[in-house]
Amino acid sequence: MFIAGFPAGPWGTNCYVVATGAGQECVVVDPGKDAADGVAEVIREHRLKPVAVMATHGHLDHIWCVTPVAGTYDATAWIHSADRHLLTDPLAGMSEDTRLMLPQLLGGREHQWVEPDDVRPLDDTTTLELAGVTFTVDHTPGHTEGSVTFRTPYPDQDEVSEVLFSGDLLFAGSIGRTDLPGGDHPTMLRSLRDKVLPLADDIVVLPGHGEQTSIGRERATNPYLLELAGSGAAGRVIRGL
Repeated sequence: MFIAGFPAGPWGTNCYVVATGAGQECVVVDPGKDAADGVAEVIREHRLKPVAVMATHGHLDHIWCVTPVAGTYDATAWIHSADRHLLTDPLAGMSEDTRLMLPQLLGGREHQWVEPDDVRPLDDTTTLELAGVTFTVDHTPGHTEGSVTFRTPYPDQDEVSEVLFSGDLLFAGSIGRTDLPGGDHPTMLRSLRDKVLPLADDIVVLPGHGEQTSIGRERATNPYLLELAGSGAAGRVIRGL
């Protein structure tokens, strides 16, 4: 399996390109602001063809380039129905600070947000076969109402059973913020309890921001997972848009 990841834009959002190998079809995960050029570079270097663009949630730092990338490569966009409205109304999910930043980020230009031509819904526990890769979708609300994660088998290493694209649900040592519109902290904790804690320790976590980690590492060190597991230790670090 081939996975290329790079941080893009002012929020350092991790964008991922996933394929079975060079010269094959591929899936783009979370192309945020300024990600289109990085996607194009990966595609040229490895002779890939995007057939799907998948969003872990609808915040602007993760979907800014969904429509441009999907349109350039005639790819299908996938997003949970609860976050679909953010494709055309990203202000609905922004903090006040981000709203104030937007004119600067747009360079003073007017911008109309539009959906890609082909948008399909992501549903809980759905299994998708895209570009020869199997993705299991888990609905993990809390950061947004439509937040999801994607799991895919990783057959190239015996030590790793799956890769988890966690979006802004789970980071190395932290979790996503829940103080934005559509966020809810108790719901986030339920998602972590029900969807993350049951996972195998050997699963590699590729988050929406920051470095990669593993379920085992987070189970042993992440203050939020420790609290959910009954240790009583809890932190207050939040990240993301």
